[in-house]
This record gives sequence, C-alpha cells and structure tokens, in this order.
Amino acid sequence: MREMTEFDDATHVAADDSTTIHDGWDIGGNANGGYLLALAASGLRRVAGRPDPVSLTAHYLAPGLPGPAVVRGEVVKAGKRFTTVTGGLESVAPDGARRTVIQVLGTFGDLATNAASDFVAMNGAPPDLPQWEHCVPRESNGIVPVPMMDHLQVRLHPDHTGWLRGEKAGVAEMAGWFGFADGRPLDTLSLLLVADALPPAVFNIDIPPGWVPTVELTVHVRAVPAPGLVRCVFRTRFVHGGMFEEDGEVWDSAGTLVALSRQLALLPR
Repeated sequence: MREMTEFDDATHVAADDSTTIHDGWDIGGNANGGYLLALAASGLRRVAGRPDPVSLTAHYLAPGLPGPAVVRGEVVKAGKRFTTVTGGLESVAPDGARRTVIQVLGTFGDLATNAASDFVAMNGAPPDLPQWEHCVPRESNGIVPVPMMDHLQVRLHPDHTGWLRGEKAGVAEMAGWFGFADGRPLDTLSLLLVADALPPAVFNIDIPPGWVPTVELTVHVRAVPAPGLVRCVFRTRFVHGGMFEEDGEVWDSAGTLVALSRQLALLPR
C-alpha cells in the first residue's frame, strides 16, 4: 500500500463522513476550489462505490475556511457502468452548526476498465510547452499569496508570466506543468485539483491579479493519467458582467487527454 501523502491526508474522509478542510491548501486565505472539489469527491466516491470521478459539477456557496467538515451524499442512480450521487461538503462550527461550502452532483465509474477507442478532433493536441526546466515556477508568495504551492510543483509557460512583472500578453491563456512536491503519483482524484491549480487565464489581459472566487466548476475526467507530470492549458474567451468562463485541458505524459474543465468565476476583488 502506498504511504499517505500530503494530498491524501488533506482529502481524507473518515468512515463516519467527517473530514477537515486543511490549512495551507488556499489562495489568500480561501481554500482552493479544486482542492474543495477533490475533498468532496473523496467522500462521494465511497457513497458511489466506484473509484473514479467521471463528471462532477460543484456550486460554491461559501468560502472554505480551515476546520472540521463533513461530506454528505446519496445515490441518485446506480447503473451498470456509472453511479450518480448528489451531496456536498459542509463546514462544522464549534456549536455543531453546519454550513454548505460546495454542493456537488457527480458521476463515478471505473476508468481503468474503459475500452480503448481514441479519436482527437482537429486542433486537439497537448499544449506546446517548453521543457520543465525552462518554465517559470509558480511561487507561494507572489502577488497573491498561494500557500498551496508549497504542496505542488507548478511551472508556467514563460510567455504567460508577464502579469508577474506588470506586463500583459493580451491573450487570456495560461499553460504549464503540474505535479506534487512530494512526488505523489497523479490519479483521477488529483485531476480535480489540477483543474484549478494554475493562475486564472484572465491575469494575462488587462485585469489586475487578485482572489478569483469560483461560482461553478465542472470537471470531466476522461482517463487515468500515465506516470509523470501533466501539461495543462486554460483559456478564457468572454469577460463581462463581472464574470468570466475558463476552459481547461489536462494532458498526461503519454499525450492522452485526461481531463477537461469549465469554470465560471468572478473577476478578482
């Protein structure tokens, strides 16, 4: 059995559904949205009785602050290949009062048993990234404090880091590499974190960096990632009404698309 890693510990849900929103997986004091989704999915996959999140949609209702929490869930439908559950992650106050942090609808399955039938449409390919050593580390003490970077290895495409110097590329795109600092292998649960681990693509246009609250995040997990780092790219096309969408792709070391995401978020405060 693999030793428990930092991510395993931070997403552990006990048999009685109790858990903890861990400190240090945050951006500017608020728990990262991908981390919260992974924490909820860790409990919900046990409810589903299947190992892999396949399609999850989360609505973010309150900030995820460090402390006791619980994952509640129930089966909506159990089929031959997939089980769909609904539930949420709730923070628990000292007096026992609960507050829903995220509400989730998710489908779970066993992606290791999927039949091989690959077809990539036109323009579908991993992002063209420089080698790891030629990319720029995302630090935990940047313009916006990102303590969760102490647990991760994230390196950004050099062309997408002008915002760190007060420059703007003019294209809302952010690409980079992702891995865990302690060397933990990537799996389907961790892909939920990957989907929200890079700086927002809008930092590369005329929008000041800051905390970007997630309204809704959907992640489609397409395959179990091969060993090694993954390559990610996130793009935004429309910014209006104080909100923006962000579409993401995650590709593994074998060049396989392992996850897709779409997020609706508020502009930085």
